[in-house]
Amino acid sequence: MPAPSSAPSGDRLALRTTDGERLEAVHVDGPDPDRPIGVVVAHGFTGSLSRPGVQSVIAGLARHAGVLAFDFRGHGRSTGHSTVGQDEVLDLEAAVVAARRLGYADIVTCGWSMGGSVVLRHAALIGNVDAVIGVSTLSRWFYRGTAPMRRVHWAIETRIGRLLTWGVRRTRVSSVGWDHAALPESPVEVVARISPIPLLLVHGDQDRYFPLEHPEALYDVAREPKEYWLVEGFGHAERAASPELLDRIGGHLATLVARGPGRA
Repeated sequence: MPAPSSAPSGDRLALRTTDGERLEAVHVDGPDPDRPIGVVVAHGFTGSLSRPGVQSVIAGLARHAGVLAFDFRGHGRSTGHSTVGQDEVLDLEAAVVAARRLGYADIVTCGWSMGGSVVLRHAALIGNVDAVIGVSTLSRWFYRGTAPMRRVHWAIETRIGRLLTWGVRRTRVSSVGWDHAALPESPVEVVARISPIPLLLVHGDQDRYFPLEHPEALYDVAREPKEYWLVEGFGHAERAASPELLDRIGGHLATLVARGPGRA
């Protein structure tokens, strides 16, 4: 049954990033009152707490752990403009800090599509987490190898595309763009630095946005401990995630965290 198109139930939070953005967030308690594991959910481009796919992810993972989910800058009720993965690392860090304050012993970041690139870069550049899950994640910037991604680039890089993205998806995209002379390091350039934090990559064999070269490139460069699940029949990101896949990810959280440094 699809989730309703409204914000998920839970405790509402307002997060503040170090560069001054205000982020809308929600915290949903898990089944264990001792809060051993908290999952920070990072949605994909044009996602938000009001989207049914994001709500399904929250509900599915909350059967296994506490969940803190938030709207990236420029999305939903958060302030600012989306930079499509560049400054969003600051958003994720604000959410991780909030989850720590809620008392979780271990924090797992779980990112979807754009959010997947953010959780990888955050773990590599900042750390402060106990495990990382990247679902439907791209490996390098400016990928235009599929028709859906060419449409995404049109939506981001043209004025009319940005206007439609705001009008249809309620996502505000920065018009400044990235400085090609000083690009942030891409996920594949930093993924090796995540170790010794455990990493799980999840990708579908029916992903129309990012073909298998993306997770395979990330997995090849990443260092142990690492895992890669190729999921038969799975498409792209939150909207395609089945209850069975969410249960599989949720049921694997404790095992993933246990692979971290000093846990053996």
